[in-house]
Amino acid sequence: MKPYDVVVLTDSNYAYPKTINDYVKNVLVEDALVVNALGKLGLKVVRLAWDDPNFDWSSTKAILFRTTWNYFDNFHKFSKWLNKVSKLTHLINSEALIRWNIDKHYLQQLKAKGVHTAETLFIEKGDHRTLEELHLETGWTETVLKPCVSGAARHTYRLNPENRSNHQGIYEVLIAQESMMLQPLQKNIISEGEISMMVFNGQFAHAVLKKAKSGDFRVQDDFGGSVEHYQPTNAEIEFALQAVKSCDEQPLYARVDIFKDNDQRIALAELELIEPELWFRHYPEAALVLAEGIKKKLLGLSC
Repeated sequence: MKPYDVVVLTDSNYAYPKTINDYVKNVLVEDALVVNALGKLGLKVVRLAWDDPNFDWSSTKAILFRTTWNYFDNFHKFSKWLNKVSKLTHLINSEALIRWNIDKHYLQQLKAKGVHTAETLFIEKGDHRTLEELHLETGWTETVLKPCVSGAARHTYRLNPENRSNHQGIYEVLIAQESMMLQPLQKNIISEGEISMMVFNGQFAHAVLKKAKSGDFRVQDDFGGSVEHYQPTNAEIEFALQAVKSCDEQPLYARVDIFKDNDQRIALAELELIEPELWFRHYPEAALVLAEGIKKKLLGLSC
């Protein structure tokens, strides 16, 4: 018998926070809702940072990735750790899904399977074209530039003819180190927001609408964005379910970020399978839905 059924993963910033602000409070509440839901189902649960040096990862049946939000800042270390623990226990979602989802090149694969995605130019590491040349080639005027491996809007820049030259320096530093992606500015995200739809166990669970603060284009609450309840249309729900079904392996949980593109079509912004914020604090009952799926998964592993 293993001592634990599930380890709920966070990172060192939230495992033992030095200061408690509203942002940290949200993380603690979200994780607590998941831990409590798993406990109510009789599962033995502990919450730890993914890089905890003292924990024996073979002592748990499964690991649930929740708020590991510094993994892209320590990607080499995280990748080595992921390779190690995947041989010791079961990962939710799986290592294969995590590695596929880390790099936003996955959008190309989903597009090839018929999922309508945001128009994107992928710029591979070491590319020598300037920002001006890239914009001339695409014909795009206002754009968003960001890394292919990122989160929380890290190195995400809104570009236009007036400020492109100002970003050339940081772009050269970034493209020498990692692949980047360039997308046309999606004006409906600014005016209407972005919808996040949660899919657990292959079923739609709940949704929120994220809106950027006035004068910004980033909907993340890190940058002053707001979140509100949202009731999606049947078409939006079907789109989200189809996006999840298009994965080579079905995730136990997913967050599907969608928006209305510049052609007024529902489009996929991102499919989050690693450590997405799931807004359980707005929908506490959904934590139990996820927990039930995890318990069912664990029972299947025991068979």
